[in-house]
Amino acid sequence: MLTNTMGRALAILFGSLAMLAVSAGLGFAQTTTPMQMPMKAQQQTVASTPNAIVIKNFMFTPMELTIKAGTTVTWKNLDGEPHTVVNDAGLFRSAALDQDDTYQYRFDKPGVYKIFCGIHPNMKATITVQ
Repeated sequence: MLTNTMGRALAILFGSLAMLAVSAGLGFAQTTTPMQMPMKAQQQTVASTPNAIVIKNFMFTPMELTIKAGTTVTWKNLDGEPHTVVNDAGLFRSAALDQDDTYQYRFDKPGVYKIFCGIHPNMKATITVQ
């Protein structure tokens, strides 16, 4: 009789622990999965845009871009901080771009163009025009 009681107690204890573990696991999955999916979709959308440079995490992405003469490049600021797009030779300079603002420039002549942010000069990119 004592063995049956102990067996039932252990079964209830292990069952309760299993239910607790499952419910904790489901709660974690429910909070993280929806948050990850929109970020992946956003990254895919940004990456698939031709001749676009994204400003995010205080970086130009891609940092190097090769295009043909006559191509227009679009920069989009996804940071919460303002950034500018400046050519080191002084050919162009954007106004401060707030979050989700864009700037475009048409590259008509072949050459190598060095770009940086006038507010954060450590942010750099190179555009090669063929």
